[in-house]
Amino acid sequence: MNHLADCIEAEAKQNNFSGIVLVNQQDKEIISSCYGYANKSDKRENNIHTRFGIASGCKLFTAVAVCQLVEQGLISFESRVLDYLKKVDFPLFNPEITIHQLLTHSSGIPDYFDETIMDDFEELWKTRPMYTLRQLNDFVSLFQNLPMMRTPGERFHYNNAGYIVLGLLVEELSGMSFCDYVELHIFKACGMKQSGYFTLDALPANCALGYIEEENGDWRTNIYSIPVKGGADGGAFVTAPDMQLFWKGLMNHTLLSPVLTSLLLTPHIHVDGEGYYGYGVWITLREGEVIKFHIMGYDPGVSFRSAFYPASGETVVVMCNTNSGASQIFNKIDNRL
Repeated sequence: MNHLADCIEAEAKQNNFSGIVLVNQQDKEIISSCYGYANKSDKRENNIHTRFGIASGCKLFTAVAVCQLVEQGLISFESRVLDYLKKVDFPLFNPEITIHQLLTHSSGIPDYFDETIMDDFEELWKTRPMYTLRQLNDFVSLFQNLPMMRTPGERFHYNNAGYIVLGLLVEELSGMSFCDYVELHIFKACGMKQSGYFTLDALPANCALGYIEEENGDWRTNIYSIPVKGGADGGAFVTAPDMQLFWKGLMNHTLLSPVLTSLLLTPHIHVDGEGYYGYGVWITLREGEVIKFHIMGYDPGVSFRSAFYPASGETVVVMCNTNSGASQIFNKIDNRL
């Protein structure tokens, strides 16, 4: 592991990495490294307990929440989602869309940010101020009256709006706001005391500001570049140790029964090559064997990767408060595990 630590150090230095790298095997810490600033202006350094935005990395939290509702018998994966959404109308959606299809990005519904054809998340907020997006209902008008993109179940097509709809389902069936539900039934259950869905204009202590580099080398924060508060498709703030606790809670069945955990981690749909998707989680499958379960998140000022390797019990967390950086570090680790 000394060689791996040296590789990480060299990569971090070469690319001016700002963030946290944490590698554990079972409960043993293998690597724990901190780089750069949580606040550049005040030169406040990142530390192991700094809270980072993880963007789409928290789609897995949404999937766990939905699986908990299935476990309670409130819905099934084959339930038609529109049968349960009484407070929001989607007039152009196919009524046969199932919860399974939303979880696996195969529903065919329109997206408010289609990552296959759009590459600048900031462009969305030129006509819709991001500070108005404080709860799930605020996102609905962005895709509510758009036509279906394709037939439900046709194929995998990554879709942020699908997870917004799943969050609305959680709210409808639990009677709680989505963020409150996750903080109580997932974060608290796993002991993730430092994590939460925080608003960018009222961040608690020890949060890393997200930074976007300008062409001239200057930096600005991402406060005007992403929704003011995260939700079911992304945007929670998490610490690296808390992310380790989440993987532990998922794998030891603190969050879900063994049966539901197995269903969540099943490679339900093929993406490409060795890549598959379960419920809210990417899965690498090689010769029929699961190599890793992993999640990722990218926003302006945010890059995040994390994985669990079932054969070794290792977990990896790489958090970064700039547009890029997490993938390079993560790939160095991944190639050596």
